[in-house]
Amino acid sequence: MNRPLLKHAWRSNLFRLVVISLALAGWGSILPIVYSQFGALFRDLIDTGIFPEALTNFGGGDVFSLPGSIALGFVHPIAIILLSIFAVGFTTSSFAGERQRGTLENLLARPLSRRQAYVTILVSVFGFLAIALGAYLSGSVIAAGLFNVLGEIDTSRLPLVWLNGLLMFGSIASIALAASVSFDRLAPALGITLAVLLVSYFLDILGSLWPDAAFLQPYSLFHYLQTRDILVGKADPFGFALLAAVIVISVVYALIIFPRRDIAAPS
Repeated sequence: MNRPLLKHAWRSNLFRLVVISLALAGWGSILPIVYSQFGALFRDLIDTGIFPEALTNFGGGDVFSLPGSIALGFVHPIAIILLSIFAVGFTTSSFAGERQRGTLENLLARPLSRRQAYVTILVSVFGFLAIALGAYLSGSVIAAGLFNVLGEIDTSRLPLVWLNGLLMFGSIASIALAASVSFDRLAPALGITLAVLLVSYFLDILGSLWPDAAFLQPYSLFHYLQTRDILVGKADPFGFALLAAVIVISVVYALIIFPRRDIAAPS
């Protein structure tokens, strides 16, 4: 890892990190408030049979319990878009974007190995994600406490929720970095990463809403984001292991491929 590059990455993204963290904290507070005010009403509406039972489970989340509300916020497009600014945008532009602009050579011309540069950016993005995810959970906890529903969860399980979220979005970031070091242009790196993200999200949401498509969920990374299960004490260790394996495979691939690549002149 290279300390000057690490400082530069954090200095360049500090304002963005603050804004995203505040936005996630605000978003994390909304669904617990909605649950505290309207959760019982929503449950009564479902019990009447007006709405299909399948609609009570959106990607492993719901509005009928505090664990479900926190889980629903995690898989909502708003949270995914905010976290993807780092997990997808920052990572894919770090190498492929620099290469496309013709500035990567300036970085590598310094006493800095490619592996050092890669590890530095990897550490940076995991740090950004760790803070952003912590902000989301902090917003949820504060809102639940203010509206007197915090007692419905075991707060000692929240660090495990944070770790699960970090592994989930860290796996996306690791794939994005692996794609970034593999291409000289931003478009293919960004395209591959978005394809993985969107297809994975689609498979999980489709399987959660349509019982006949539930067999597709294990093929989705989002299926292993077990927020509600962790909060109710039913977490599956396999999900943690699989996400960690995706990260390790992506990192090993990047550490092998990046030093061996020819950096062609920009065109």
